[in-house]
Amino acid sequence: MADLSINIAGVEWKNPVTVASGTFGSGMEYDEMIDVSRLGAVTTKGVANVPWAGNPVPRVAEVKSGMMNAIGLQNPGIDTFIKRDLEFLYGKDTRIIVNVCGKSESDYIEVVERLADTDVDMLEINVSCPNVKEGGIAFGQDPKALAHITEEVKNRAKQPIIMKLSPNVTSISEMAIAAESAGADVLSLINTITGMKIDIERKTFALANRTGGVSGPCIKPIAVRMVYEVCKAVKIPVIGMGGIATWEDAVEFIMAGATAVSVGTANFHDPEASIKIIDGIEKYMDSHGISSLDEIRGVVL
Repeated sequence: MADLSINIAGVEWKNPVTVASGTFGSGMEYDEMIDVSRLGAVTTKGVANVPWAGNPVPRVAEVKSGMMNAIGLQNPGIDTFIKRDLEFLYGKDTRIIVNVCGKSESDYIEVVERLADTDVDMLEINVSCPNVKEGGIAFGQDPKALAHITEEVKNRAKQPIIMKLSPNVTSISEMAIAAESAGADVLSLINTITGMKIDIERKTFALANRTGGVSGPCIKPIAVRMVYEVCKAVKIPVIGMGGIATWEDAVEFIMAGATAVSVGTANFHDPEASIKIIDGIEKYMDSHGISSLDEIRGVVL
């Protein structure tokens, strides 16, 4: 039998599959449809220090081979999250990764410090959030800002830190190196790619926010390329994501160097997508005589 387990920043996962933040709630939304405990990890929707209402509607639109969203990181805030969502996840046999969002350095720090004494396994820091003190530019679009927020979070966190990189940059490798040099334990990529859709019948934008994050199979080739580049540039583990819908997609990311993979948009049209991917990876490994993912990870690097 193939061994799907991985060790990522000292944390043991039973298999390399998690779910992308914002596509799985905190797990309870899918609990009646799949066995959440089968996942290597659950990555929660972004959590802020206070509740966020999110953007005005419409906030989601379909595009060919994908979707766009401008939800605006709507979330109930850290207090409700700890009382409701974490209590649910504690009852599941899976690793817990909390995605942290904020509009200022102090926002991130407050959430990280609140989670320090919880039984959360890892923290994923969403640096695609707009930095309100720097004119709205995302923390993850400037290497100095990225390094600074990474260092500040790392100095206060009790759990390993995953920095989730934005693809909306000139050089993804430069950003990865900045995060690694500032103390990041793991990198995850890619977040959504900024796009726009216009409704030609209504003669207006499909999203109230005008622009939104593009995700789904249409971005997968870009994501694989960026994961490959980052895995060549850094020594810390990488969680690959971006358009993964099948086990073949997941294996492709692992061969590009990813230690783990994250399933996002596919969850919306097939709640069992992540479970099917876990089963598919295992069958692939068995049929090819692969005993450990180490045998195929980064084979093209």
